[in-house]
Amino acid sequence: MVAGADSLALIAESYRMLSIANLHFAGPPTIGGVEITIAHHARVLRDLGYHARVVVGRGGPFLDGVEVLIEPLLYGGHPDVAAVTHKLNQGQAGPAFESLTLRIADRLAQALASVDVAIVHNVLSLHKNLAFTAALHRLHMAGLGPRILAWCHDFAWRDPLYAGELYDDYPWNLLKQPWPKVRYVVVSQDRRGDLAALLGIAPDSITVVTPGVDLAGLYKLEADTRALVEQFDMLAADPLLLLPARITRRKNIEQAIAITGALTQLMPRPLLIVTGPPGPHNPTNAAYLAQLQALQASSGAREAVAFLYACYTDASGQPRPVGDPLMADLFRLADGLLFPSRYEGFGIPIIEAALVGLPIFCSDINPFRETAGDAAVYFPLDGNPSTAAERIAAFFAADPRFALRQKVRRDYTWEAIVQDRIVPLLDEQPAPTKEEGEG
Repeated sequence: MVAGADSLALIAESYRMLSIANLHFAGPPTIGGVEITIAHHARVLRDLGYHARVVVGRGGPFLDGVEVLIEPLLYGGHPDVAAVTHKLNQGQAGPAFESLTLRIADRLAQALASVDVAIVHNVLSLHKNLAFTAALHRLHMAGLGPRILAWCHDFAWRDPLYAGELYDDYPWNLLKQPWPKVRYVVVSQDRRGDLAALLGIAPDSITVVTPGVDLAGLYKLEADTRALVEQFDMLAADPLLLLPARITRRKNIEQAIAITGALTQLMPRPLLIVTGPPGPHNPTNAAYLAQLQALQASSGAREAVAFLYACYTDASGQPRPVGDPLMADLFRLADGLLFPSRYEGFGIPIIEAALVGLPIFCSDINPFRETAGDAAVYFPLDGNPSTAAERIAAFFAADPRFALRQKVRRDYTWEAIVQDRIVPLLDEQPAPTKEEGEG
């Protein structure tokens, strides 16, 4: 979801004092899948009110309010690390490895001194810096570090590319044995099976937390759009329909409202966004608006129709112009164009919707037929709204892309992932080891 920092912070009020660190060989602004994950974990945790820290061997400051500690010895490309890794790849873990491990352990102890939970990416499963792995293991076994969430994106011992670089001995076997009191996390069900087999532990002891999508960044949403998305909870709409028009009679907005009201009986949470204000040139438009508001209440669409003119206002309460950037955002966010005009010379929203791949539900008039042909779902001007709603609902029910889009908006934004999947792990008490349970 797209949510403001204030509302996000309320969700984790009881966790506000926790300090959470993301650890990896490298961090933002370095480009990579793990580095992107770290950036978004830190961003959302910061917005939730946690103290967010990133401890990496390479990177730099990337976001206000996120503390970044660069410890160069954590980076696999550091000359001292590279020299030791060269020996390790030949099966030699000698004094140089031990010395490097002690140096890194000292740096880690300082970097993690005030941290409650460390989200450790790949260090427990990948051999890019085994001295880093060994140092963290020593601190953990001595009870000198924070609680660990081991985010295992990749597994050296399951990758045939690394077969010649691994040996069944210390420190390589740190990557294939379960560490006590560590919560293991993987990014998919498939990876869960792989890790369970590698570590010899039950799959249900491993948590699946997928990567996410930065919806606002992907769509390049304007700040105003983000505020409107949060205000109307647009990402929860199912479906989100767009009617880009002024409130005038020829736009036939009453039919759009009636259709939306009928959709409330067929789909989970329809929401229709009407972008324009009442038309300024016809004195009867005020009466038309009152008619629409009455219909909104009587049709069951009271909560399912939003008029932007009433909420997108300036400091004096006057409607603000809905400019091209905001309109472009709404076209990208919407699931469908609902455009029931009684007459149009052309109908620009039809071609705008086509350009962004937006399904078109519109009145059956000649200008729309000329432009959209068979690519739109048409309904008669004065047809039964319930029939039109049924056709719209059937269209979405038959479109697996729509179902996936809804799932991603609901479950796969970084905000949803951190709030729903990561926050519960942060206050989780570690399970006892087998020996502790037997005692």
